[in-house]
Amino acid sequence: MATVAVVSQLTPADLGRATPCAGWTLANLLAHMTVQNHGFAIAAEGGGADPTVWEVGSLGADPVAGYAAATEHVLTAFAADGVLERRFALPEISAEVAFPAATAIGFHFIDCVVHGWDVARSLGIGYELDAHLLQLALPIAEAVPDGSVRLQPGAAFRPRLPANDAAFRPGSPANGAATLDRILLLLGRSPDWPD
Repeated sequence: MATVAVVSQLTPADLGRATPCAGWTLANLLAHMTVQNHGFAIAAEGGGADPTVWEVGSLGADPVAGYAAATEHVLTAFAADGVLERRFALPEISAEVAFPAATAIGFHFIDCVVHGWDVARSLGIGYELDAHLLQLALPIAEAVPDGSVRLQPGAAFRPRLPANDAAFRPGSPANGAATLDRILLLLGRSPDWPD
């Protein structure tokens, strides 16, 4: 729901703003976030193999309400009885492999953490997540493969950015801002964007 709180602060006039997602306006980013929520919800319900589920559509008359509804959809789907025993078809990641629920939910979780920050930066507002959530997100960010795959068109993340070595040392102090910065750098975003 942290992303809903951030998205709820945008107005139609903000939709043309630049974002940390190269080449995407806030409208593009919000459309992506909305379809991903619905797509992962449908994947949790067993229908993720249908490529039309993942097609980005219009934001509609009320993009904020549309995003909130999509968020409610995915949260409800992820909380359903037995969902953790399922496998998710995620054709955007692999057409051949269905992913264990925990892995698929982790994919979506890290996307939400980072895109929530993207929206906040685009709007010029603060973005704080619970330190426990950030600690859960960090190993997922660390596990995302780096390298030339991140330079291909449509890559979810850019190559990792350099950081102070102390920030990446095991046992480093873990405050929320430092952990979020570390996640962002691992996924190719400068915490100082747009500078």
